[in-house]
Amino acid sequence: MKLPIQLNSFKAVLLGAILVRLIAVIFSPGYGMHDDHFLIVEASSSWVDGYDYNRWLPWTPGSKQVPDGHSFTYVGLNYLYFGLMKYLGVIDPKILMLFNRLLHAAASLIIVWYGMKITEKLSDRKNAIIVGWLLAILWIMPFVSVRNLVEIAPMPFMMLGTWLMLREPEKRKFLVAGILFGLAVSFRYQIGVFAVGVAAYYFFSKEFRTFFLFCAGVLITFILTQGLVDFFIWGYPFAEFWGYVTYNMKEGTEYLKNTNYFMYFLVLMGCFFVPLGVLLMIGFLRSWRKWMILFVPTMLFILFHTLYPNRQERFVLTVLPYFIILGVMGYRLFRSKRATTWWNVSFGIFLFLNTIFLGFAITMYSKKSRVEAMYSLYGNNMEEERILLEGSVGGRTSMMPKFYAKSWHCSFVDRTDPKSHLKDNPKNQFDYIFFFDEKGLAQRIEQYRELYPRMTLVKKCDPSLIDRLLRQLNPRNANEYIEVWETHYREYGN
Repeated sequence: MKLPIQLNSFKAVLLGAILVRLIAVIFSPGYGMHDDHFLIVEASSSWVDGYDYNRWLPWTPGSKQVPDGHSFTYVGLNYLYFGLMKYLGVIDPKILMLFNRLLHAAASLIIVWYGMKITEKLSDRKNAIIVGWLLAILWIMPFVSVRNLVEIAPMPFMMLGTWLMLREPEKRKFLVAGILFGLAVSFRYQIGVFAVGVAAYYFFSKEFRTFFLFCAGVLITFILTQGLVDFFIWGYPFAEFWGYVTYNMKEGTEYLKNTNYFMYFLVLMGCFFVPLGVLLMIGFLRSWRKWMILFVPTMLFILFHTLYPNRQERFVLTVLPYFIILGVMGYRLFRSKRATTWWNVSFGIFLFLNTIFLGFAITMYSKKSRVEAMYSLYGNNMEEERILLEGSVGGRTSMMPKFYAKSWHCSFVDRTDPKSHLKDNPKNQFDYIFFFDEKGLAQRIEQYRELYPRMTLVKKCDPSLIDRLLRQLNPRNANEYIEVWETHYREYGN
């Protein structure tokens, strides 16, 4: 049977990338981790509603009056998005995030397309197709591509900037490339290390005009996005950047210490399983001499994060496309029959395992119980809800996303000690109780019925299948079952 489209074409790769990302847009709601929601979505959407969730702005009551070191570029773009949607009358949190995921998915297609174009330019079309499919359907890519991760959002600017540097020797393109990299740096300051690697390559290659044009582009963007914006907010330029540097010099090295100096190399290899991940690492290391323009900044970026004590797996994902490009091109320099056999076998194993993982990743409702619990309060016509987070069985509760309730002034009280009295606040005035975990649930509910005899069940919030699995693998993943009960205190009192 003849297929309507050739799988070894750029068009087929792009269609495949669109398909899996559309599935992720629809079937993978929620948020991946703390940073992609609470530092981006909660902050930007709260500004639109006249609130400052993280108290980052100096004029907010209770603000520390000191920059926290968070660039306003990416969160600012999200602010513009939420503001536009509110102007258009779209305020439902789930619909807002559906279109937010769609926009991020569309932007991620730039990574796939220019990943292929870069590879074809440096190598050949066959390698470009392999790179394209890896970028399109690698199990982790669609999932992170629809999140508000600052490690992923700058990728399109980096890939497009790289393509402009390689496409033609027109000098003005290097200025534009620098501008694009400057945007990426303003999204995430650490990308400056990658930009330094690019500049260093041109400098030591004695391409001084190119070096100055690229650096000028980076500086122009950085001055506009960090200097000018921070001047209007804080009264002096680069306030957040210096706040970031100061924080990391004083406290950042103490946060999430990790002594595994091979962690980032293992993460990059682990994305492709074994043995393909090993082959790509061999290819990556082998590529240094022939494609130094990509290898130097990529390796510099990895080494910087490796030497810095605060190591988190997602930090290295920013250069994952470059690892794929260099890994494929580098390994396929081997022309021996044995090397080809190893590649074919490894790729077959990868496709089998990746299909399984991809199926889970693009249908994963991450942090489902927390999202659903807060969304159950959306549209309740209540202001300043007082919520008791009842986690006395597990000894902990979770940070709840106010965005999904669209209730920025709601307040939470934790009860995590089973020996503490049920009356966690002096007047015992709670509008809702969130019961965490199913253990001893009926008994705990009955205890609270003595205080709130008219309380009713609002919603049962199950964690997703993957949330449950992640918690079983590592109990530190607090993806609990949550039941939302309304006390009706305001109507009837105790």
